[in-house]
Amino acid sequence: MLFTIAAILFVLWLLGLVVFKVSTGLIHLLLVIAIIVGLIQLFRGRRV
Repeated sequence: MLFTIAAILFVLWLLGLVVFKVSTGLIHLLLVIAIIVGLIQLFRGRRV
């Protein structure tokens, strides 16, 4: 679940960076959130 959210946020960041060529704080905030969520997922690991 967290990995999916991180992937969506990363895609939104790329979309904003490439398509709209906007370098606002919101885009960078999305990237930071995606990285944090990805790290949380990495350190938690999958519990089966």
